[in-house]
Amino acid sequence: MGLAAIFSLLAQTLRISVPYGLAAVGGVFSERSGVVNIALEGILLQGAFCAVVGTYFTGSPFVGILCAMVGGLATAAVHALITVTLRGDQIISGLAINIIAFGLTRAGLRTLFHSASNSPRIPAPNFAQARRWPGGDTPLGEILYDPLFLLTVLLVLGAIWFFFRTGLGLAVRTAGEHPEAAHSAGFSVARLRWLGVLASGLLGGLGGAWLAFAQHSFTDQMSNGRGYIALAAMIVGKWHPLGAAGACLLFGAAETAQIRLQGAAIPTQLLQSLPFVLTIVVLVLWVGRSIGPAALGRPYDPEGEG
Repeated sequence: MGLAAIFSLLAQTLRISVPYGLAAVGGVFSERSGVVNIALEGILLQGAFCAVVGTYFTGSPFVGILCAMVGGLATAAVHALITVTLRGDQIISGLAINIIAFGLTRAGLRTLFHSASNSPRIPAPNFAQARRWPGGDTPLGEILYDPLFLLTVLLVLGAIWFFFRTGLGLAVRTAGEHPEAAHSAGFSVARLRWLGVLASGLLGGLGGAWLAFAQHSFTDQMSNGRGYIALAAMIVGKWHPLGAAGACLLFGAAETAQIRLQGAAIPTQLLQSLPFVLTIVVLVLWVGRSIGPAALGRPYDPEGEG
């Protein structure tokens, strides 16, 4: 295999890994604060749909990105309301939000675009200046200079700094490990958990925007299990932003292999299941090695907390 082919494989792996990475790091924010967030699947889907709607009706991909962030935040806010404020079951809330997201986006396709399967094509963010930079006209250069990819890298680094270099990050981690201690220190556990869940919505919405721009349209159920795989990557990465991002590269490589092997003498169904089979295998191997936050999934309701 030549160097150009290796760079092409690397570029495709990075491109596929971005939505996984954004959702997984978003999951770290939510679960470090103590809230299980299975709703990442629905957040990705809502983000993708809002990105397409915003871009289609304004002609601006950057407006589409903002709409994706708003859509992700709104979806996450519903999850936070149910699980943090109302102290509902976090698993059931996440699953319900995913199901509702499937229905809402399908209804939106029919209402806005008169289609049951996909939207019209939309333009992706254009960063033409990057093509003049070294390697900018190659597949690897295109992804490395992509503004959304660069933002993803910055967000991963920013999440590491936030959790391990700031007092607020320590408070969020304490809310997921020992909420009583956070409350005793003067923090509102509810507000810290709202912050974590909303951050997951923001990042997941951006991941949905990446999916939409990669396909230049919205397709019914286009998240295709990526939110669940992102959760697996977060667990494999031991609830650490860098570990989660690294695990996403592994799953991105598996999906790249699936795409590249199409046309080979391998059943299509087996190829399509490759990323999910890998997810199960990795989780089985990692199940005893990754220990989540001690208070993850446990509602907290101290008397007098506001």
